[in-house]
Amino acid sequence: MHPAISIQLRRLAIIFSIALLIFLFGLSSEAVEVVYSDGFYQLSSVAQRFFSALFPFALGDFLYAALIFYCLWSVFRILRKAARKQLTAEARFVIPLRFISFSLILYIVFKLLWGLNYSRPSISVRLGISNEKYTTKDLVLLGDFLVKRVNLLDQQRKNQKRAYTITALKDNAKIAYDKLAKTNPFFSYKVPSVKPVMFSWLISKIGIEGYYCPLSGEANLNMRLPYMDLPFVTSHEISHTLGVAREDEANLIGYLVSINSPDINFRYSGYYTILRSVLFEIRVKSPEDFSRLLKEINAGTLADFKAEQVFWRKYNGDMSAYMGTALDKFLKINNQKKGTDSYQDIVLWVFNLHKQEIIAASGTAVKTLQP
Repeated sequence: MHPAISIQLRRLAIIFSIALLIFLFGLSSEAVEVVYSDGFYQLSSVAQRFFSALFPFALGDFLYAALIFYCLWSVFRILRKAARKQLTAEARFVIPLRFISFSLILYIVFKLLWGLNYSRPSISVRLGISNEKYTTKDLVLLGDFLVKRVNLLDQQRKNQKRAYTITALKDNAKIAYDKLAKTNPFFSYKVPSVKPVMFSWLISKIGIEGYYCPLSGEANLNMRLPYMDLPFVTSHEISHTLGVAREDEANLIGYLVSINSPDINFRYSGYYTILRSVLFEIRVKSPEDFSRLLKEINAGTLADFKAEQVFWRKYNGDMSAYMGTALDKFLKINNQKKGTDSYQDIVLWVFNLHKQEIIAASGTAVKTLQP
């Protein structure tokens, strides 16, 4: 066997063994929670944020661009050599082995920097939020509850400044996280690192509001978003930096942080975002109640719904459908069996979170179905 092939095989065997060990470790959610999520990750993520905070731009976007450039350049060099018939017989074996090794290295880096958080137990259990199922009647009562909250906040915020800088979003979110951390250390958010995405036009076209970058530990925001979306998205993305990997759970944390913020626009953003999800489900299950609730919503909030619709119609084209399919597959690979359908799971938790308030407000016994 040629020495170059032998070296690559040994290297691949070592890398594969490490990847396999990480995979097997991820099968134990309890071990991941104790050793990784509450242990190693708490140290590594703070170190990442400390480093990335030194840069005024989204370091993660730069690293992603560099990685893509490296991959494209490598492919170009191989194709150029093939076209010039400069590839040796050994190289034809070595190149596939290098590709597999490189892919496994990316898997290892992703899992160690953040990806193992997908295997931790549900955050809802840690926060003591029930998973009791609701009926359509319960859902409508939740809609009534949220409409009243949103209407009240809409009236109170009329003279409030609504435009946000990235610094204001970061600082206000930090205040809200610190408030919750006083009663639950899970919300402790040290060394904030929140950045605007570098390619906001492209991100808007794809249909992305924000994302967490495992390479840099940053929460990245699409600052083109309508103002009412930004506070909730900020709170959501920061939750990813704390080790909340699943999207439905990040929505839960984003909601809790937003509605507990001293900033009225943060609270409005939290209730507004979840009301949108609840109305979506009510529209499917009870069109009559959907029509009624829509008539009860303040004109200001209806204008926000319209502005959001106009925004996504302007940017979001066919590309979002392809990206949505890719995201769905990615989530399913990482222990979210429902894929993008898991985004709607937030309604279940919000209902159980406010169940007693809904009962008190409606004067009606709320019946739930056992899961």
